[in-house]
Amino acid sequence: MSKELWVKLKREQRDLREFIDEVKEFADFFLISDWKLISEGKPPSVKVVSKTGGDLKLVDHVYDSSSETCLTVEVSSREDEGKILEGSSRGCPYIIVKCLNWKIIPLENIVAKLHGKTKIIAEASSLEEAETLINILEIGVDGVLIETANPEDVRRLREAMSRSVNRLELKNVKVVSIKPVKLGARVCLDTCDLLSEGEGVLVGCQSSGLFLVEAEVHGNPYVEARPFRVNAGPPALYILIPGGKTRYLSELKAGDTILAVKRDGSFREVELCRVKIEWRPMKLVEVEYDSATYKTVVQDAETVRFATRDGSKSVTELKIGDEILLYIQEGGRHFGTLVKSERIIER
Repeated sequence: MSKELWVKLKREQRDLREFIDEVKEFADFFLISDWKLISEGKPPSVKVVSKTGGDLKLVDHVYDSSSETCLTVEVSSREDEGKILEGSSRGCPYIIVKCLNWKIIPLENIVAKLHGKTKIIAEASSLEEAETLINILEIGVDGVLIETANPEDVRRLREAMSRSVNRLELKNVKVVSIKPVKLGARVCLDTCDLLSEGEGVLVGCQSSGLFLVEAEVHGNPYVEARPFRVNAGPPALYILIPGGKTRYLSELKAGDTILAVKRDGSFREVELCRVKIEWRPMKLVEVEYDSATYKTVVQDAETVRFATRDGSKSVTELKIGDEILLYIQEGGRHFGTLVKSERIIER
């Protein structure tokens, strides 16, 4: 389900109608104190929330059941959550939540209780905060409200929201070759998050074919699970990052953002807290799909697992004929960006 983007307009903002026309394809609702400021005697061609009229009436308390109101609540204590629950129970379809002190924990509580019942729109104080609020509890809030007069802020936030619901198409591919490789450097990516079963990163020798290598979410008698870590492979491998770009593993460092991808193709952005490189024995794995061959190299260890459609398989157990997941895209990259007119061959 797509998330909604609400834009709060300033009463004193110049050229309100021109601003709205420029960003209306990106915004779902516009919030303004008095809708007459933009209506000019006729209904505007966008959805409007205001105290004086429009598509939804902005209120600070819901007295009766209503399907055409939008409740706004400032949350500074646990008691304020009660106002939100009451508004939802009275049938209020939208509730704008502005957290004054703690921002993440109160919204997590509200999303957990009201997801699917009432749409929660989180008011953000900055563009960066808005991007964070999108993904609260993985489900995330239903939308974000941001006050801005900059059209570029609206476009950027819409792009971030689109990435949070898009999916990559992962193919089932057959393993055709497994070969040992002598000692080489391998890169462990330690994230600032905890990854789940079936979730990892997309890496490969060619930018056109990236393998889903699962995080170390499975423990064994010899080592505990490390769900923050993906043992991704040699420094020369490509890895998929936000924006459809690739980087070499060798370029990554603490604080960088990468994509964590699940076997169903859903993905999210996570940050790195450490990149750890050590020298270990390696293996080359080759697969085929649609008459093309794709390759990757990984450490030869039980904890390195390739994601499959319904599980994962360690590289030490992998056999010719096994099926694993691969992301196929157009190859040929210049500094990580696709250059369609440039001819590049990667073998």
